[in-house]
Amino acid sequence: VILINNQFPGPKLDVVTNNNIILNLINKLDQPFLLTWNGVKQRKNSWQDGVLGTNCPIPPNSNYTYKFQAKDQIGSYTYFPSTLMHRAAGGFGALNIYHRSVIPIPYANPDGDFTLLIGDWYKTSHKALQQTLDSGKSLPFPHGVLINGQTKTTFTGEQGKTYMFRISNVGLSTSLNFRIQGHSMKLVEVEGSHVIQNLYDSLDVHVGQSVTVLVTLNQPPKDYYFVASTRFTRTVLTATAVLHYANSQTPVSGPLPAAPAYKYHWSMQQARTYRWNLTSNAARPNPQGSFHYGKITPTKTIVLANSASYINGKLRYAVNGVSYVNADTPLKLADYFNIPGVFSMNAVQGVPSGVAATVATSVMPTNLHDFLEVVFQNNENAMQSWHLDGYDFWVVGFGSGQWTPKKRRTYNLVDALTRHTTQVYPNSWTAILVSLDNQGMWNMRSASWERQYLGQQFYLRVWNPVRSLANEYDIPSNVLLCGKVVGRHP
Repeated sequence: VILINNQFPGPKLDVVTNNNIILNLINKLDQPFLLTWNGVKQRKNSWQDGVLGTNCPIPPNSNYTYKFQAKDQIGSYTYFPSTLMHRAAGGFGALNIYHRSVIPIPYANPDGDFTLLIGDWYKTSHKALQQTLDSGKSLPFPHGVLINGQTKTTFTGEQGKTYMFRISNVGLSTSLNFRIQGHSMKLVEVEGSHVIQNLYDSLDVHVGQSVTVLVTLNQPPKDYYFVASTRFTRTVLTATAVLHYANSQTPVSGPLPAAPAYKYHWSMQQARTYRWNLTSNAARPNPQGSFHYGKITPTKTIVLANSASYINGKLRYAVNGVSYVNADTPLKLADYFNIPGVFSMNAVQGVPSGVAATVATSVMPTNLHDFLEVVFQNNENAMQSWHLDGYDFWVVGFGSGQWTPKKRRTYNLVDALTRHTTQVYPNSWTAILVSLDNQGMWNMRSASWERQYLGQQFYLRVWNPVRSLANEYDIPSNVLLCGKVVGRHP
């Protein structure tokens, strides 16, 4: 596995809203490496995003110091490697952003706070998995599921007290269902949004997503199972952990609580119950719902259709018929230094193409302060999970079949939550609204790592022709240079 400071998973980063974070990353691997901060908005600062479109990878036996701010966010996030297939070997960890003491949160402070990183896992090395993909084949089915990098781990709490559990799916490809034997979970936060506090027996957490729940230990004192099991898979993989009551004398025993009997429709119905808590504060004092997203006319509508196809005899994934290939120069740096020919701004179009898939380093041009309606159209039988760096977005609608403009009637334009990663069910669509208020070059990608690696991604260039510190910070003085920008001086 890939260790960080000799730990797997990597160290938990606990920070407070608006903290400035200075993080020195030393690469002791034999391959270039980057970490990305999943869900951290990097306001005006795509220089620190840690993906190959914005940063040169850190060469072996060298280092890079990230400098960024946890600006105006509260919630459970993660970090993970964005390079090659490193994520399959570890290198990930939790990044929890706590509220400042002067900003109230819409629940009592919990008696304890636990992080559960759940995800599918391969025993195969990340280099072997990469070779499989490079040869044009799909990854095999995972070997198992881990909770905090282990097959058995214990969390201890006291009877009668209430604990926070931060659950993130750090796996490569599989949606997971999470449940606790004998206990219900009160959902309080999803990827930075405080939500209406409904109770759930189990929660579907898709790849790249995070949820935060409160659990009251109100059962007889014994030990109980946590269960994370794969969803929508013929073979069901299950991992368990133990919830140990401090005064328990009774070891954990089965049967395990059952997973939901129903599949996609049930899961979509559950997703629709996630609602923004309009009266609670966000990381700032003003209420979350003070920005009336549903009353804004979108600047434009973009429909993104994912597809799997063969290019030159090898499996590739595409967005609107374009399969992304990494350039040797980060797009952000090529843009800054006005170096032509690194990326294409007319390869990927805003509607599905219907033509045979091609490869390109694709960038979609947009303007700062555009308000986009984005529809993820999934005509495949595979579950999808989409993520946008630099932003959160309102998930306003889910539906089966083909999206049409008539489907807007079904949108939630009042209290849809904002998040950074949304699932798209097979042969279905998901619609989001996003306010492009963060200038930069931002990665829009499949959170399913095989799909991302084989081209299901592109970059959104959020652009303003006037260079201004009000919109974007200057290039960092310690920026790494590679490809066509070697020798340039910022």
